[in-house]
Order: sequence, then structure tokens, then C-alpha cells
Amino acid sequence: MQNASLARQLYHMTWPMLFGVLSLMTFQLTDSVFVGQLGRDPLAALGFTVPMQQLVSGMYVGLGIATTAIISRTLGQGDSLRAQRLGGLVVAIGAGLALTLCLSVWVLQSLILDLLGAEDALRPAIREYWMPWLISAWVGAMVYFSYAVCRANGDTRLPGYMMISTSLLNIALDPLFIFVFDWGLPGAAWATITAFMIGAMVVYPLLIRRAWLRFDLLQLELNKAIRQLGGIMAPAMVSQLMPPLSAMLATALVAGFGSAAVAAWGLGTRLEFFSIVVVLALTMSMPPMVGRLLGAGELEKIRKLVRIAVRFIVIWQLFIGLVWLVASGLVSTLFSRDADVQDILLSYLLRVPLSYSGLGVCILMVSINNALGMSMRALLISTLRLFACYLPLLWIGAQISGLTGLMTGALVGNLVAGGMAYGLYRQGMNRLRQQA
Repeated sequence: MQNASLARQLYHMTWPMLFGVLSLMTFQLTDSVFVGQLGRDPLAALGFTVPMQQLVSGMYVGLGIATTAIISRTLGQGDSLRAQRLGGLVVAIGAGLALTLCLSVWVLQSLILDLLGAEDALRPAIREYWMPWLISAWVGAMVYFSYAVCRANGDTRLPGYMMISTSLLNIALDPLFIFVFDWGLPGAAWATITAFMIGAMVVYPLLIRRAWLRFDLLQLELNKAIRQLGGIMAPAMVSQLMPPLSAMLATALVAGFGSAAVAAWGLGTRLEFFSIVVVLALTMSMPPMVGRLLGAGELEKIRKLVRIAVRFIVIWQLFIGLVWLVASGLVSTLFSRDADVQDILLSYLLRVPLSYSGLGVCILMVSINNALGMSMRALLISTLRLFACYLPLLWIGAQISGLTGLMTGALVGNLVAGGMAYGLYRQGMNRLRQQA
């Protein structure tokens, strides 16, 4: 009955996040479909944006992890006033960090494009797109911080519903801004800006009305609160920034095979986000549960909860991989008109999705270790996954068998990383049980 209760609770916390994240992935895929109709160069320009998008999102997801951990534990201690002020502190710090990062990307764009191996012919299209895209990234970060405060207070429905609403609005605005207004690739970013701004204008007044945000931060013992937040936030953010760094290196490696390879790789990466939507939902719903169980000293329940989630991920992601395998021919023609892009994307779908179970377990273990207060272990998992498993096997595969070998290396690297991550999590849990 305990297992059944944990599974039921996990389900009720996860399903709003599942549909919310699914809607976000859907609008991103829809962006790719619309941009794909503009030709190869705009699609390749979008592909070079993917690693930078992961960089920005890694920052605010890392801060969101710290938000959930600290506020949920504070609420568990019965100090709701401090939890409200912590919510305000998170929004203030997050706004400044996101703005700094977006401005840095804009100032350093030439250096970044050099590192990514972008062709000179593509740079005008990339520069035209990056200004509105960076604005959309900042607005999206602000909306995400509001969602993190909701989750920390135990409400996953409001952020789930808002993700769905803003995504549908984005999809509706895409063809209007891209084709009707003839804004081309930048139109996709302006559609996102509009949708996210409307979402922010809905959510933030609700948070204030529910008394989940307070901005009288001087009453918070500010230095102590910032140290507490930074102790979890810093390693969590670094661990979240590992994937975009890896994506930049992987994109640079793929760029050696031409613009068609970059376009197909960018599409494959977006399909990957879509494929692990359940895992992403679990990384949002499980930390509040784990944090409160940890505060209550219920380590055995945490272990059972994680075991339920891991078994589900392995089975579900294997199923998703088989679906992409069967549908690979149809999907490759749907997302691009270019024959070279279609062939490369087909090769991607025949290999990489079969490793999403290992990737999913690894992503979840990073989130769980952060929720358990083992932020350095989470950082170690992220680092080993990318720089000991994924990237080396990517490079080795490329040396052995070109682009096909590179994709096979991605498959093997993800599977090895999943096993490694689960082993490190179990070691950490054993240490916590010994300490208890």
C-alpha cells in the first residue's frame, strides 16, 4: 500500500507538468516545422541557436531546482513568511542573472559562432534572429521562475495549465508572424515573446494574491538567505549548464559535416526534448516530494519513490525509441524538404532514440541528487555523463564511421551514462542512510 500511495501521489503531482512540458515541446517542434518551410539556411540558423538556448535554460532551471528545494523545506518547517520572501528573492536574483547571461551572449555572438563553426553565409540570418530570441529567452526565464515558486508551494496545476495556454498561443501566432507579416525566422521569436509576456501578466498577479511572493527582502536576513540559496543553486546551475556546453561541442563536431548535418542535428535535438517530456515532468514534480520526505527523515520512502520512477522511465523511453524507429521515414520527410537533411535525420532516428532510457535515468538522477542536498554529486553525474561518456564516444564514432558513427556513439554514450548515474545515486543514498 505504501508503494501504491507513493505512485499515486507521484502521478497526481506529475500529470499537470507532463502536459505542460509536452505543450512547450510541441510549440518548439512547430517552430521547427514552420522554419523548415523557409529553407535550409533558416533551419540551420535555428540549429545553431539550440546550444545557446540550452545555456540560458540551464541557468534558470538550476535556479528553479534550488527554489524548489529551499522553499519546500522551509514550508515543511512551518515558516510560511520566510518562504514568501525566499520566493521574492528568487525572482529578483533570477531576473538579474538571466539579463546578464542574455546580454553576454549578444556581446560575444561572433566568438560563439566561431566556436560553433558557423559558416559565414549563415551569420546574417543568425544575427537577425538572435536579438528577438534573446528577449524571448529572458521573458521565458521570468515565467519559469514563477512556475518554480508554484511548484515549491505544492501547486503543479497552475504552471501546467499556463504552459499549455502560452504554447497554444505561440503556435497560433507563428504562421501570422512568420508568413503573414513576412518577418521570416525572427517572427518565430516574436511569437514566443508575445505568448510569454501574456503568461507572465497572468501568473505574477496570482502569486502575489496567493501570498507566495513578498519583496520586503531586507527582513529576510539577506546575506544568510543568499548563502543558503547559493549553496544549492551554484552546483545545480553548473550541472544544468553542462549539457549546453556539451551541445556546443557536439554541434561544432557535427558542423564539420556541413550545414545539412547541423540542420538535421538541430531537428534531432528538438525531437529528443519532445521524447523525454515525461522525464522532464518528473524532474519538476519529484523534488518537492523528495524535499519534504527528506525533511521528515523518510529515506526509505524516497528510495521506493525513486525506484518506481526509474522503472517507469526505462520502460517508457524504450517504447518511445521504438516509436521513432517505426516512424523515422515519415518524420524525416515531415520536418524538412531538403533531401540531404532528410537522409541525415533518418539516420539519427534509427539510432539515437533507442538510448533515451539511459538519458532519462541520468537526467532524473541529477534532479534527485539536488533535491537530496547532494548537489556536488549531481554535478559529478552531469560532468561524467557528458565528458566521460557522451562526447568521447561521439568523437570516437565520428572517427570510425563519419556521421553515422557519431550517432552510434551518442546511442552508446547515453546508455553508459544512465547506468553510471544510477550507481552514483545509490552510493549517495547509502551514505545518507548511514548518517541517519
